[in-house]
Amino acid sequence: MARIAVVTGASSGVGAEFVRQLAAGAGGPLDEIWAIARRKDRLEELAAECAVDVRPIAADLTKAESLAEISQLLEEEHPQVQWLVNSAGFGKFGDAREVSPDEMADMVRLNCLAVVEMCYRTLPHMIAGSRIVNLASVASFIPQPGLVAYSATKRFVLDFTQGIDYELGQVGIHACALCPKFMRTEFLDNPGEQSDVDHLTKIGFEDKSHAVASAIRAAVLGKSLCISSPDMRLAYVATKLLPYRLAIAAENLILSLRPA
Repeated sequence: MARIAVVTGASSGVGAEFVRQLAAGAGGPLDEIWAIARRKDRLEELAAECAVDVRPIAADLTKAESLAEISQLLEEEHPQVQWLVNSAGFGKFGDAREVSPDEMADMVRLNCLAVVEMCYRTLPHMIAGSRIVNLASVASFIPQPGLVAYSATKRFVLDFTQGIDYELGQVGIHACALCPKFMRTEFLDNPGEQSDVDHLTKIGFEDKSHAVASAIRAAVLGKSLCISSPDMRLAYVATKLLPYRLAIAAENLILSLRPA
């Protein structure tokens, strides 16, 4: 039975970095990595640089038929899924009145529904020792004006991940939510309202290779949460202690005082 990793959003950014690090053995031995994204040409380029076999799977996870095709592959081949990494997602900055309803719907489908479906579709092929990593965000800690729908989807990912980790831990499977800061990836290539981008990214940027390595280590150890930036660990504690409105006001004040 082939031991595989399944990585969504694998054509660039964090997803591609997960493929590289898992292919290099960071999460243990693998026979193959299923790299899933819409752009097959990018996946093929990534596969060419990896020592482990990487199978490019072109799929749009906002579409039910794409998820069904992945399920069919799993049922036909019966691999042992050692790793599932849900990295696919996107966000739009801007006031809630200005963002397209269609974009919001696709964001929820990709950031939330696809995460749930990929977890439940791969779970029958996991064993004790298998690991799930779901990409959340520091934006999940409190609502983010200017990024409200995205931060809400990532809050869902955080809560869902910690919940299934509790349930699956009884059979030796663990799920970990990775909550990084902003990273210099394609996430910011077409972000929406630039003033909101400039304001919210004042928290600083994080190196994606460090975030991915931190998540793999945390998942191996069975942790349900990985906050890969030390300053954001302090922010997480603060959001647990303060009421939401006060936490949001404090965040906005701190960001307004920071230089652009």
